[in-house]
Amino acid sequence: MLSSSDLSFSKNLPLVVFNQLEELLRQMAQVAGNNTLVLTEAVLARIRIPEEWQIQRFTLVVSGGFSALLVGTWEQGSREAGEQGRRGAGAQGIYSAISNVGDYNGGMAPLSEAALTQSPATLHPNAEASQQSILTASLTFNSEAIASFVAKLRDLFEGDSDTHQNLEHYRQILRPNDATLQARFTLLLLECLLPQQNEEVTEPVSTNEPEVYVCQAVEDALKKQIYQERLLNQVTSQIRKSLDLPVIMATAIAQVREFLELDRIVIYKFEGSRVNNSTLLTQTSSQPPIQDCGGCIVYEARATDTIPSVLQYKEKNCFVRTSQCWEKYRQGFTLAVDDIEKAYALEVCLLNFLRESQVRAKLAAPIMFEEKLWGLLIAHQCDIPRQWNETEKNLLTSIAEQLAIAIHQAELMRSLTQEKQTLEQRVIERTMALRDALLAAEAASRLRSEFLATISHELLTPLTYVIGMSSTLLRWPLGDLSQRQRDYLQTIHDSGEHLLEMINDILDLSQIEAGKAVLNITEFSLINIAESTLESLSEKATSEQVNLKLDLQIDPRRDRFSADAARVEQILWNLLTNAIKFTPEGGSVTLRLWVEDDTAIFQVEDTGIGIPEEQLPLLFEKFQQLDTPYRRRYEGTGLGLALTKQLVELHRGRIEVESTVGIGSLFTVWIPAQPMRVLSGK
Repeated sequence: MLSSSDLSFSKNLPLVVFNQLEELLRQMAQVAGNNTLVLTEAVLARIRIPEEWQIQRFTLVVSGGFSALLVGTWEQGSREAGEQGRRGAGAQGIYSAISNVGDYNGGMAPLSEAALTQSPATLHPNAEASQQSILTASLTFNSEAIASFVAKLRDLFEGDSDTHQNLEHYRQILRPNDATLQARFTLLLLECLLPQQNEEVTEPVSTNEPEVYVCQAVEDALKKQIYQERLLNQVTSQIRKSLDLPVIMATAIAQVREFLELDRIVIYKFEGSRVNNSTLLTQTSSQPPIQDCGGCIVYEARATDTIPSVLQYKEKNCFVRTSQCWEKYRQGFTLAVDDIEKAYALEVCLLNFLRESQVRAKLAAPIMFEEKLWGLLIAHQCDIPRQWNETEKNLLTSIAEQLAIAIHQAELMRSLTQEKQTLEQRVIERTMALRDALLAAEAASRLRSEFLATISHELLTPLTYVIGMSSTLLRWPLGDLSQRQRDYLQTIHDSGEHLLEMINDILDLSQIEAGKAVLNITEFSLINIAESTLESLSEKATSEQVNLKLDLQIDPRRDRFSADAARVEQILWNLLTNAIKFTPEGGSVTLRLWVEDDTAIFQVEDTGIGIPEEQLPLLFEKFQQLDTPYRRRYEGTGLGLALTKQLVELHRGRIEVESTVGIGSLFTVWIPAQPMRVLSGK
């Protein structure tokens, strides 16, 4: 029904009539001249659009002499049938219907039983039925209405895009239609509509196709879906079994290209893309990163060698590097362009670029992991347009998701390998540093020991004179000495003896640490050593009121042992002296001795003050006196036990201590029998 004087109208139209009007407008565009713009809803395929734009079709014609706008909105339930009608009947239409009712989920879910048991006629509205789908259509030639539509369409695109700017240009040139061209359209319209009215009364052609043909189409569709699931399983299994990313990529795209019968399929990688990139990880979700659109094609699979290769191909002119145009892919957008001549009609640069690359239709799915865009998986049809169906989109999206997992695994492995190499390098550097420090410390310790040995030796000579002279004066009757003079001489003599003992300890310790100590291995009697040591300390024990006891558990007939007798006696003397010193009056000190497996075992047990458990590790440290309540009461340099430990170890033996505060201590020394030769400290 006409609604205005310029032939504009609004009416419910069958899809077939709507398509005829579209064709009619295209004919008028050719009549209007070369600079005429013809746009359809295909131009929206490459962007995200609001829902109201998704349910309508349109054809826009703009030129200096003739402009028209045909808009059709799908009636409820008609859109699906109409879309299928656009994609044609036959096996493809049937396949789409099966996929929709089969609850295809990521390409892995099987067909539902209900879908398989339904009749083909119920499942698949054929092309003729789709042509009967109804659209609420409006056709207008009003320049203001067309300008308003162009403005809304323009605002769907980014302000810096060619499409936005070209739409604004065409909006500016809109004028009332030339009367001649308008009359020409009127005649064409009448020729077009009159036969349609006749067709409305024509009996519909029977849609009962031969059952054999329909079943064959269903069978083909089922086979194709099974092949698709197998393909996904193969790709998934390969990713699980291998970390070789190039092999996974090449194999996967080759299989997908063959399955979808594509002319070419490529993987486009953005520059610096890493799924675990630290820079991307630090960005918050509220501030999505601006994707640098630079990159190149890194993998490619072609049907034949006649199709030009685009491997390593880079586009440098059409994309603005700071553009947000890639943000839609980061949000999971899948681009399906059936015909680049329609979708990129206002993007001259991109259109020429795609023509040079011999791309007529393309399907692009983002490769992303954890919201980080790595690249794109792009399918190309090179020579003819191709209407991509939902199943093909889902398959490409699923393959892209699997590739993202493979990339993530490879990135993690690369990162782990790098960290491992870094850690190994650090361990090597730290080990070398510690080795250098150890060598320096050993050198310093050796120099210190040599210095102490030298100084101690130099001190011995004058000290020997002091002790000798004082001892002579005490024994030599040169005249009567007063008691005070005798006391002074005795103090000089005792102090000299004490100082001599300390210097000897320092000298012995220094010689051992400097590696200059030598064992004089001889055979001797352990019993004699023990008895002589106790005898030399009996006077001291008596003065301290400590009971000194000897517990010999050796068969006198087998009392022969090989070691450095003087060093063994020194070990016993140090341990017993120490025990007597820290044993209170009335206590006891016991020296126990026996032999096991050619090893002499000495035990010095006292009933002294004992040693706290936490201080036992410090017991054999040099110049270390334990912090006890009696510390100020007992004199000493702290060298006795340290020297004892060195002497024991010089014999390849060991020393252990057990102690309880207030009860006493037990020192145990194991000294193995030494071979009859001279051993150095090294």
